[in-house]
Amino acid sequence: MTTAKRVKDAKIEEKFKQARDKKEARPKFSTRKHNRCKICGRPRGYLRKFQLCRICFRELALKGEVPGVIKASW
Repeated sequence: MTTAKRVKDAKIEEKFKQARDKKEARPKFSTRKHNRCKICGRPRGYLRKFQLCRICFRELALKGEVPGVIKASW
């Protein structure tokens, strides 16, 4: 693993950690659980693979902070 990739992974993990610190109360029943973005908490437009909403994913991808994701061009 390259140093740059480790730094990017660490930045993303830090953002996840900050979001977890601010997390809301958990639902009383498991069926009420809903996937939410780890950064902003948005419930819609959620990408399971990255655990982010589409907006946060796009911002991080354009900055180059999501490993393995590049902007498409053809």
